[in-house]
Amino acid sequence: MTSPHTFLNPEGWAPAKGYANGVVAEGKTIYTGGLVGWNEQQQFVHKDMVGQFEQVLENIVAVLAEAGAGPEHLVRLTWYITDKQEYLSSLKDFGAIYRRIIGRHFPAMAVVQVVALIEDDAKIEIEATAVLPK
Repeated sequence: MTSPHTFLNPEGWAPAKGYANGVVAEGKTIYTGGLVGWNEQQQFVHKDMVGQFEQVLENIVAVLAEAGAGPEHLVRLTWYITDKQEYLSSLKDFGAIYRRIIGRHFPAMAVVQVVALIEDDAKIEIEATAVLPK
């Protein structure tokens, strides 16, 4: 899956690993709300962050599909996590799940640890921005 966007890495900068420093995109913009790791019935099947992460990515792909977009159209992901240590200790699992659902497409990303999320059982919430080319 080839991205229709241009990823930015200023000359002389070490390449970003697993994300882009910036993205140039033109077209119809799609924004998701903060999506958590529950299923379509708003029920948490997984209590752990890794399981919820997998569900969040599936939720993002489902919302993008409603607009005729796919993971290759993502330009930004903002992750909110409740436990930095749980996140860091699971990076290998996160990477495998990400590549299986999103592919080797790495948009601009930020990961932020927060004290809590509005849904008490949520351990991760992700906002996504995608651009469908003209």
